[in-house]
Amino acid sequence: MDALASISPKMAASLTQIDNRPTDLRAAAEQFEALFIHQLLKQARSAKLADDILGSEAGDTYTEMLDQERAKQLSAQMNLGIAEALVKQFGGIAEDNSSDREKIAND
Repeated sequence: MDALASISPKMAASLTQIDNRPTDLRAAAEQFEALFIHQLLKQARSAKLADDILGSEAGDTYTEMLDQERAKQLSAQMNLGIAEALVKQFGGIAEDNSSDREKIAND
C-alpha cells in the first residue's frame, strides 16, 4: 500500500507542499524586493518640488499602478541582492555560512 494513502488527506496535502517551499520562498523574496523598489519609487515621487498642474486623484492612482508595475519589472531585471539575502536567511543556507565563519575564526 502507498505510504501517502494510509495517512489523512490533509497531512498528505501538507507533505506535498513541503516540496514547494524553496520555490515559494524564492517567489516571496522576489515579491519583497519588488515591494522595496516600489517604496523607493513612491518616496522619490513624493519628494517632488511642485504640484502637478493637471494633477488629479485619477492621475495619482494611475501613477501608483505604474510605479507598481515598474517595480515588478525592475526587480525582475535588476539584482539588488535582497531576494538572495532573504532566501539565505530563511532557507537555512545562512546556518552553513555561520559555521564556516566560526571555523575560520577558530583557526
